[in-house]
Amino acid sequence: MRDAGLGVGVEAGVCLDEAPHSPVWGPLRTPPITCGGLSLALELPALIRQLRAAWRARRGGPRGPERSTWVESDKEEVEEVKQDIEDRSAHLEADGRLNTGHAGVLLVERRGSYPLIDLRILKIPASAQQGEVEAGRRKVKRQLSFQRYCHASRLLRGLVPHTPGSLHLLDDDYLGQAGHMLSKVGSWNFDIFLFDRLTNGNSLVTLMCHLFSVYGLVHHFQLDMIKLHRFLGMVQEDYHSQNPYHNAVHAADVTQAMYCYLKEPKLAEQLNPLDVFLGLTAAAAHDVDHPGVNQAFLIKTRHHLASLYQNTSVLESHHWRSTVGMLRESGLLSHLPADMSQDMEQQLGSLILATDISRQNEFLSTFREHLDNQDLDLQLASHRHFILQIALKCADVCNPCRVWELSKQWSERVCEEFYRQGDLERKFDMEISPLCNQQADSVPAIQIGFISYIVEPLFEEWHRFTKPSPLSRTMMGHLHKSKAGWSRLRYANTPSDTQTHPHTEEPEPGGGGGEGEDIP
Repeated sequence: MRDAGLGVGVEAGVCLDEAPHSPVWGPLRTPPITCGGLSLALELPALIRQLRAAWRARRGGPRGPERSTWVESDKEEVEEVKQDIEDRSAHLEADGRLNTGHAGVLLVERRGSYPLIDLRILKIPASAQQGEVEAGRRKVKRQLSFQRYCHASRLLRGLVPHTPGSLHLLDDDYLGQAGHMLSKVGSWNFDIFLFDRLTNGNSLVTLMCHLFSVYGLVHHFQLDMIKLHRFLGMVQEDYHSQNPYHNAVHAADVTQAMYCYLKEPKLAEQLNPLDVFLGLTAAAAHDVDHPGVNQAFLIKTRHHLASLYQNTSVLESHHWRSTVGMLRESGLLSHLPADMSQDMEQQLGSLILATDISRQNEFLSTFREHLDNQDLDLQLASHRHFILQIALKCADVCNPCRVWELSKQWSERVCEEFYRQGDLERKFDMEISPLCNQQADSVPAIQIGFISYIVEPLFEEWHRFTKPSPLSRTMMGHLHKSKAGWSRLRYANTPSDTQTHPHTEEPEPGGGGGEGEDIP
């Protein structure tokens, strides 16, 4: 079982509604575990001992003598309990004795709200070797992981509040600052960096759960909440947090932008639940398992992915196939007819493959032609799918259209990722890829070119499509200001003897110059 950081590996509750003096609890020396809650005083080994004894008694098998050395097999016992829980999930889902009362008792079992790991609680001497420190960290991580598994059981038992306006799939902990932010998730000024901190690095899962709830997708597609958490946890976990740019926060940012585009009046009134499901899921998984290097690097290093996908849309194909693998592993769509789930997988692939930047001109020319001919009919599924492709492309490159404080952070992150690839290429005496040479390619120069050749042409057509909407006007305003700001920074970093027109932008083929206010 893989730990997705969400408590998604368990499909059933682990608590039994047995009387305190029943035979199940006879050999135990501690208070019984009830459906309402766990004893908060228990350490993890004692908790596992209770669970093992309860499960053995429930199955009618021998309990045997209690083991006295739990510390020596801590990891083995946790894994065995998790596997046992999974094996018994189908039985417990049909168990009518599971009580839905006592909501709010298990406050300790909440994902994303455990305290930062303080090495002092590990009781490791200051002179301990690094190996001992790492072993202690792993032990604490296992303890927190077990809390996440228990939290998942709360979802199954129906202990999550379902009051009107509540965040159905989220814990009570999120009804604070993160919940307040989610109430404004449709704002273009949404600060995904702050949201990621408030959710302790779970921004992608939290955002997706909320949006699925907003659109009623769980009810419409009859999705299993545990499987949904498992799938979203896999997606979030398979993003590489060490990547400065292509990480789960970027995925959450793209998903939030996609939500804003799905709300555009011209589009929203035509979309059905399947369109929304595909759009949000593709946005969340469009860069999953990104290695932090581009396709050219994979090709020239003869990476196995380049060979597998024949040097064509290598990364995008990998993102898509990885997403399909996680869908099947989690079983999220397993209850749907086979032809329907396969069609959804194919449509997800079509959306994710559209983010291949090498296909920019292909999509842009088709989009422009549709707008010129005024022949887009959003009542046709094929036309709606094409607009979803365009919307995802816009969401993927919308960073320059954000407010400057957010846009600048994203620009610096993506350039840092480029420079890391350049350093790697230099280390192995390879030709440094374009835009990856920190000595020759400055952040302002990269951003001006990116805006001129990629972002402006795409968003100008999106502006036409929305006719234009208030959001589109806002984005174009931020885009022009961002381009003007990077131009000022570019000239500010240029030696004075080469500055002939410090306040004039260089002409850029394929994109117009933007005028804007001074950017702080």
